Amino acid sequence: MSKYVKDLVTRDIQRRLDGVDDAVLVSYVGMDANTTNELRGELEKKDIQMMIVKNSLAKRATEGTQLAAAFEGATGQIGVCWGSTDFVSLVKELVRLDKDKDKFAKFVADGGVMDGEKLDADGVKAVSKWPSREEQISLLVGQILGPGSQLSGALLGPGKMLNSQIKQKGEADE
Repeated sequence: MSKYVKDLVTRDIQRRLDGVDDAVLVSYVGMDANTTNELRGELEKKDIQMMIVKNSLAKRATEGTQLAAAFEGATGQIGVCWGSTDFVSLVKELVRLDKDKDKFAKFVADGGVMDGEKLDADGVKAVSKWPSREEQISLLVGQILGPGSQLSGALLGPGKMLNSQIKQKGEADE
């Protein structure tokens, strides 16, 4: 590949990865075209993008970015996945597909980068066990609403009881 073509491909990779801070690297070597197409369809449903790149071109394109750490020690062609609602949801979906050996036997989540730190395959699997953004929000809302409902009950309970007693007394006087 000529230097001119390498520069063009590098700029295209930079353009596509612009604004991406966290990504997961996957291996898909040995998958046939139909299985790869089915995999891309599954990823598209979850708003996950996958780009297949040559590792040396990806290293050139990500120099000086947070993604650069992900490509250290990478060999051959690599699938770079990013997107979804948050990084944990992305990792959960990719680990789920990695475990599905019936459909995607050759698909493996190899590693990635989160907040500029390189993750190995075990690190990716560990992140997949974390609560996703939606789960964290629901936990937080539950923690906020729990004491609030107790306080509301404590404040309104005696007032309702007093109101009931006044109503009963008023009915008795009639």
